[in-house]
Amino acid sequence: MSSTRFSTTARIAGVVSFCIAAAVGAQTKTPEAASVTKATPSSSSQSKATTSSAQSAMGTTKLSAGDRKFIEKAAEGGMAEVQFGKLAADKASSNDVKKFGQKMVDDHSKADDQLKQVATSNGVTLPTSLDKSSQREMDKLSKLSGADFDREYMKTMVSDHKKDVSEFKSEASKAKNPDVKQFASSTLPTLEEHLTLAQSTQKLANSEPRNTTKTSSRTSTNKTGT
Repeated sequence: MSSTRFSTTARIAGVVSFCIAAAVGAQTKTPEAASVTKATPSSSSQSKATTSSAQSAMGTTKLSAGDRKFIEKAAEGGMAEVQFGKLAADKASSNDVKKFGQKMVDDHSKADDQLKQVATSNGVTLPTSLDKSSQREMDKLSKLSGADFDREYMKTMVSDHKKDVSEFKSEASKAKNPDVKQFASSTLPTLEEHLTLAQSTQKLANSEPRNTTKTSSRTSTNKTGT
């Protein structure tokens, strides 16, 4: 009978030992499971970081203050070239100056249309009137005629296109917005061509005899007085 009790006691002890071992094993696995659970938010954070980086990269193509200023200034310059060109095509005494003026109207009108597309796609409102400096030059040209007009107009064209080439070359290199960069790069060769043509046409205009109507009148008056 004591042997039966011993057997029963041993069995009970075995069951208790098994339960204790199982409990210890469960506690040992719990930290591992927790670490696996924690890994999931980490992966999610990495995903969010990647998305944020992509959005930041896309943000670099937005219009900068420099690009915006270039668009507005290019629009003002293009508008002036067209209006000056129309005046030259009508008032110039030299056929070469007339042809140059018409070329300015044609080429800059085309460039202005391209610039309007860039401005629209990037939310820029373009100016609709000449700036003060261009308006003063327009008023001055309107009062001139003949060879005097030709000289002043070509002088203005050489000066303006030197500035244009410099500004467009700089923007083609440093523009952040791809639309602006493309416009500056594609327009630059035309402006360089304009500058070369303006310089050669200016030489022709400077070789023309100056208007002598006022001079002749003064000379005649002096002779009469003596």
